Amino acid sequence: MARLIVMGGGVSGHTAATFAKDWLGDEHEVVVVTPNSQWNWIPSNIWVGVGQMTKEEVVFSLAPVYEKAGIDYRQAKAVSIHPNGGENGDKEYITIEYTGQGKEGQTEELTYDYLINATGPKLNFGATPGLDEGHTVSVCTADHAVHANLELKKIFEKAKTEKQKILVGTGHGMCTCQGAAFEYIFNIEHEANKAGVRNNLEIKWISNESFLGDFGIGGLHMKRGGYAASSRLFAESLYSERGIPWIIGAHVSKVEAGKAHYELLDGTTGEEEFDFAMLIPPFAGVGLKAYDKDGSDITDTIFAPNGFMKVDAKYDAGAYENWKASDWPRTYQNPTYANMFACGIAFAPPHLISKPMTSPNGTPINPTPPRTGMPSGIIGKAVAHSVCDLIREGNNAHLHEASMAEMGAACVASAGKGLTDGTAAALTVYPVVPDFEKYPGLGRDLDYTFGEIGLAGHWIKHILHHMFLYKAKLKPGWTLIPE
Repeated sequence: MARLIVMGGGVSGHTAATFAKDWLGDEHEVVVVTPNSQWNWIPSNIWVGVGQMTKEEVVFSLAPVYEKAGIDYRQAKAVSIHPNGGENGDKEYITIEYTGQGKEGQTEELTYDYLINATGPKLNFGATPGLDEGHTVSVCTADHAVHANLELKKIFEKAKTEKQKILVGTGHGMCTCQGAAFEYIFNIEHEANKAGVRNNLEIKWISNESFLGDFGIGGLHMKRGGYAASSRLFAESLYSERGIPWIIGAHVSKVEAGKAHYELLDGTTGEEEFDFAMLIPPFAGVGLKAYDKDGSDITDTIFAPNGFMKVDAKYDAGAYENWKASDWPRTYQNPTYANMFACGIAFAPPHLISKPMTSPNGTPINPTPPRTGMPSGIIGKAVAHSVCDLIREGNNAHLHEASMAEMGAACVASAGKGLTDGTAAALTVYPVVPDFEKYPGLGRDLDYTFGEIGLAGHWIKHILHHMFLYKAKLKPGWTLIPE
């Protein structure tokens, strides 16, 4: 009997674990180690953050789902990896520290035959001074979104009698997840109109993107009415229509009570005052360590400097001019340890997707690559498939591939929730990482890259919310629902 341990129970880890157990059955063990007791459909947190959904509508308890599936669930955080064993033997193991199940603070060693790292990101609020001191809010977790909504309601109440300033965007020069902030700012604007306080609100966008609509993928061109329209034009039109001014190419360098300090790509600095701010933090690896059999630290062998796990990517591509789509990983297998994989946000990308930018002061100001949502699920499933084949067929088994440079993705970005007045931008992009050798000029296939905004998009997002919660709960037919 082989044991697969999946570290992390988010979109990618949950996908990997549940499919692996479905395919392996009772012949082999699947263990999930995650510090969370609940699974969160993160894309709907933005609706929690404006009071249009409750926390209970976007989370569910993991324990009964894993018990039903026959998955060994440990509510704990992974602390370290020991791929060559330790003083008691050569068997690979990880150390974990419990965060629940009545074992809080207890540690344990779990041996494994295969390991999938799906730990996701550390929300690195500490990277920007003041971002972790309560001056701003976040929608990165369900609890964060609940708090954000409470603070937003206070602003709406004040706006009934006095002007209020709202600032939404990224809280550092190297953030990802511009899409979540994009959705949140338009949902705030939508709710302000419904509440009758829009005229007393100054709502402003701040982002590390060098142009609106970059989204960490270098922007895109989409087919609309037979023409190729840029995401920049699409985004600028939407911001202008909603009366939302923007600050772009901005690295938020410090946050104080009611004030954000920033540096721009041209090297100049500025300040933006606010009464309410939601600034997305940058992501980092969760801080896993790795040790050799003799106890020596081999973290740098397995993990990149940002804390994400090294996989089969080309990490020495060098200058931007040398970057290719083929630099991106295909199997997500660790190059040093063949029984170790990473998926979702946990894998280290080879480089940015957007063009790297640096201010004259040497400050990098550019979006880091998004690896969330649909790609996370697709990669998690592919990695699980590879591990299952390795368990059944041995080391010569074929490894399944899911390169983001050969993968399409669909994104539905809410711009306001409502039965008849909701809107969302529904976009498809193929491939996620542009391939300028295969698709000269734009880097993507316009036959599969298109987008529209309207009420239909909102209903698609609402349907996806229920569909993916259904799938994650392993309801009948869950395997038929695509990632």
